[in-house]
Amino acid sequence: MLDQSTKEQVKQYFERIKNPVKIQLYSGEHEKREELVAFLDDIVSLSPQISLEHSEEKNDGLRFAIFSEDKPTGIEFSGIPMGHEFTSLILAILQSGGNPIKLEEGILSAVSKLKENLHFETFISLDCHNCPEVVQTLNSFALVNPSISHNMIDGAMYPELVKEKNIQGVPAVFLNGKRFLSGKAEASIIFDKLLELYTVSDSVEANSELSSSSEVYDVTVIGGGPSGITAAVYSARKGLKTLVIADRLGGQVKDTLGIENIISLPYTTGPELTNVLSEQLIKNQIKKKENVRVLKIEAGKLKTIHLNTGERIVTKTVILSTGAKWRELNVPGEKEFVGKGVAYCPHCDGPFFKDKDVAVVGGGNSGVEAALDLSGIVKSVTLIEFGDKLNADKVLLDKVAESPNIKTLVKAQTTEIQTNDVKVTGLTYKDRSTEKSETIPIDGVFVQIGLVPNSSFVKELVATNRFGEILVDEKCKTNVDGIFACGDVTNTPYKQIIIAMGEGAKAAISAFEYLLHAA
Repeated sequence: MLDQSTKEQVKQYFERIKNPVKIQLYSGEHEKREELVAFLDDIVSLSPQISLEHSEEKNDGLRFAIFSEDKPTGIEFSGIPMGHEFTSLILAILQSGGNPIKLEEGILSAVSKLKENLHFETFISLDCHNCPEVVQTLNSFALVNPSISHNMIDGAMYPELVKEKNIQGVPAVFLNGKRFLSGKAEASIIFDKLLELYTVSDSVEANSELSSSSEVYDVTVIGGGPSGITAAVYSARKGLKTLVIADRLGGQVKDTLGIENIISLPYTTGPELTNVLSEQLIKNQIKKKENVRVLKIEAGKLKTIHLNTGERIVTKTVILSTGAKWRELNVPGEKEFVGKGVAYCPHCDGPFFKDKDVAVVGGGNSGVEAALDLSGIVKSVTLIEFGDKLNADKVLLDKVAESPNIKTLVKAQTTEIQTNDVKVTGLTYKDRSTEKSETIPIDGVFVQIGLVPNSSFVKELVATNRFGEILVDEKCKTNVDGIFACGDVTNTPYKQIIIAMGEGAKAAISAFEYLLHAA
């Protein structure tokens, strides 16, 4: 199952295992059973600390559980976790074997105090690059709280179950049998969702003891994308005590599969660039708090940052670099059917619409790229643009013209996503030339209409424009002393990676100058 190179690499990782780990394989029949057994035999052969036990407990033949020192961890896998999920399995084994869990202490502390019995099921695709983050987060929750269990389910192996639950996008998470969330979700989002449903306020309040209020930072950067990491590196190189707070490192860039417009770097991918940025934080010994969310900031000579975990951070300056998120259509049928025909990631969810008719809303580069990606999978793509013409690069438009299964509608305002209460059945738009409404029958909608700035948590603190962008001057200063902003969250034109990096450098230098004069 595993090639020799992979085995050697994993074997080195498994040298870190401190405590015995048992993989318990449930009985049952499945056409992929022998393949799974061979896969698990390969895994077990890589460390004397790992054992495989064949349980008599009847199941579907593809389900196995992870035990730590002969005690259940609550972590299960249904399927053969290869592809992007191979890392999820390796991490589950390492962490069950005594290696540290890579989530913020505040989140783990609060989750560990939950008293309800919570059983999570996450339906994934092995090709989905957003799924592992959700799987690994919920596995971590199970490891710190015996009342929590989690089962990763490969949707391709359970088509009848996928159909029964009407899953048309991944990751799709169910909690105690009910849909919990759909689509990409960082640990901070999952944690916030639990905050909404269960009583963890006492846990969060107790986490105020984890506050580093006695420790004062010179610069705290909020955001882990290109602008934020650049700002942090420039600040640290100035000798400033620097902290990065981010719901996830990489930001939107992490979801970009191909990047060809960074000068001196002919080609890279979002994940690769994110890894490089993360390495630069480590190299410059910059502290970070990842997978947490800022609730509010109190201004003053010293600023206090309140996190969703209950922690408080005290800092002399703040650099806001929280970037942007996918813009929603805000039409009937959209939010209600995310994961059931409405999607935002063609790379993750495209395979669910094989040989079906779909629409892509948005005629910019992202929308046209999505249409081209989908055209090789689906039966047909209708590309819908509000304006008078598509606004993508010429090279992309030429490819659209050559694609026989892509149809383009311009001057079309999407007004509703039609459903039958189970799945998406159509899209209604208004023809802006005639003012007439038309409905096209489709099975799925991919929304690609740009980004909206992540500035809501500071809208009462700093000045913003009507789009929600934080207003900054040429030195990245906001209207509040000691608070700076950079990147896609600001009114700086041209939302490009290389521009965000430059703005991050400017913000850090401005913060340094501010601290010199404030001293």
